Amino acid sequence: MVALLLFAAVCCAAPVGNAISAYVALTTGATDDGGIAEGGSAADIPARMLTAYKKAVRQVGKHVPTCRGMRWPVLAGIAKVESNHAAGRNIADSGDIRPKIYGVLLNGSGAGSNTTVFPDTDGGTWDGTASGERAVGPFQFLPSTWESIGEDANRDKSADPHNADDAALGAAIYLCGGGRDLTQRSQLEAAIFQYNHSTEYVSNVLGWIDQYTAAAKDPDLTNVSGKVRTVIEAALAQRGVPYSWGGGNANGASYGICCSPSGKSGANIKGFDCSGLTVYAYAAAGIRLPRTAAAQAGVGQRIPASLGKGALKPGDLVFYAYAPGRDSTIYHVGIYVGSGQMVNAARPGTVIRLDPVNAMSGFAGGARLL
Repeated sequence: MVALLLFAAVCCAAPVGNAISAYVALTTGATDDGGIAEGGSAADIPARMLTAYKKAVRQVGKHVPTCRGMRWPVLAGIAKVESNHAAGRNIADSGDIRPKIYGVLLNGSGAGSNTTVFPDTDGGTWDGTASGERAVGPFQFLPSTWESIGEDANRDKSADPHNADDAALGAAIYLCGGGRDLTQRSQLEAAIFQYNHSTEYVSNVLGWIDQYTAAAKDPDLTNVSGKVRTVIEAALAQRGVPYSWGGGNANGASYGICCSPSGKSGANIKGFDCSGLTVYAYAAAGIRLPRTAAAQAGVGQRIPASLGKGALKPGDLVFYAYAPGRDSTIYHVGIYVGSGQMVNAARPGTVIRLDPVNAMSGFAGGARLL
C-alpha cells in the first residue's frame, strides 16, 4: 500500500523521443550537493537578477542607440564571474542588493591580486570607505567608472551600483562603448577586455556567455502578459535543473523520493518532476495545483485532445496519457509556451528544457487555468 501511495504521489514520465537539449551538454561541470549544474543555464541565476539583465537589454538602446547585439547572456557572463549573480545576498523586488557587495581595497597590498593603488574618488559614497577605492555591486564597478556610466534603471531617482537594475544597465552601457556591434566576436572580446584587461578574464567570461547563449532559446513571449507570462517565465527559469522523481513544490526545487517505475530514485537529486514543476510555476502566479499530473487535469477548463494541439494557448497545461480519453491514465504534464513547444521535465536522467509538444506520446489535451 505504501508503494502505491508513493507511485501516486508524483507524475510518471514515459520515455521521451530523440529530441536533444542543449542543456544536457552543460551539466558536465561542477555540481552542488543537489546535482544542479553550477552554471550554463538560467537555472543558476536568481530570478530577480535575470529580470535585471533582460530589463537592461531593453533599456540600453535609449542610452547607446548605435549599440548592436546586447543580449542577457552577455550581462550574465560578466555578473557570473564578478559576483556569481550576487550569490548569498538578498535581492529586493526593487532590485536593491543587501548586504552590499564590496571588492578588496585597491591599495596595492596584493590582496585579491591588486598591486596598484587607486585613490578614493567618491568619499565612500558607493564603496563605504574614503581611504581608497574598491569595486562595488554585482558587476563590480569602481566608483570612478560608475560616475560616468551609472543610470537610474528602476526609476527610484538614484543610480545605484548596488541595485540590480541600475548595475545591469550600467554594465550594458559600458560594454556597448561608443556603439559596438556585439554580434561580432572581435568586438565582444574587446568589450570584455575593456571591462577587465586580462585575456584569462575574457576567456572565462566568453565561456559563460556561450553557455548561457546555448541555454537562452526563449520562446517569443511578445504577446504574452500578466499571470500567463509569470507562469511561463517561472518555468523557463528552471531550465537546466535536473529531473527528480517526486521533486519540486510551490517553493521551488526539492529532493525527491524513491522510486520511479524504472527504479530511479530522486532522493539524492534536488530538482523537479513534471507535476512538481507545474505546481511551482503556477504558484508564482498565485494558483495552487494538486500534486499529480492526473489530478491537475481536473483543474480549470479542460481542452479535449480531439481539438488537437492547435487549440493550446501559452500557459496551458498539456497532458499525456497511456490511454488518451481516460484521465486516470495521465502520466505526464508540461507547460505550453507557444509555437508547438512546452517547458518539459521529461524523465529521470534529463534536465528541464524546451521540447516539442509531440516529443511525448499519448497526447491527452490540456487545461486552461488563466
